[in-house]
Amino acid sequence: MAISMYKASVPPLIRCLNNLSGILEKGAAHAENKGIDPSVLIHSRLFPDMLPLAKQVQIASDVARKGAARLAGIEAPSIEDNEASFPELITRSSTTVDYLNTFTPDQIDGTEDKIISLPIRGEIYKFPGLPYLLTFVKPNVYFHVTTAYNILRHSGVELGKFDYLGKPEH
Repeated sequence: MAISMYKASVPPLIRCLNNLSGILEKGAAHAENKGIDPSVLIHSRLFPDMLPLAKQVQIASDVARKGAARLAGIEAPSIEDNEASFPELITRSSTTVDYLNTFTPDQIDGTEDKIISLPIRGEIYKFPGLPYLLTFVKPNVYFHVTTAYNILRHSGVELGKFDYLGKPEH
């Protein structure tokens, strides 16, 4: 059975980003309930050499948006990295979901062997489509969403595994 590149990319990325919005909503509620300046959480990081919460959300959004666009052979719209509040971060995540919802299976299916050229720190890396999706796009999005989750969890936000994974669908 052949893999559907669309089903392996767009729906899981949408689910992950929707879950990220829920995690951010819990972060905002926690800050409000505890009287914490939200910017403290937005600028929090797990370790001094790691990126803060806002940047984790921005990167997850960028990789998901650009990953789907590259598979479809189109240019992703750019989003300025200027979010400074929970509502703005949530909007960024939901805007990315809205964009991902514009893709159709016809645009992405059949791209397993399509060569994707990816500029990274001054070098161009070339991936066939399936390895690009499975070893670069999805792990990157999951990494940055997990890190956002961990920053908020470490900051006292009551989060559990299903906040990250989403409730199982019946």
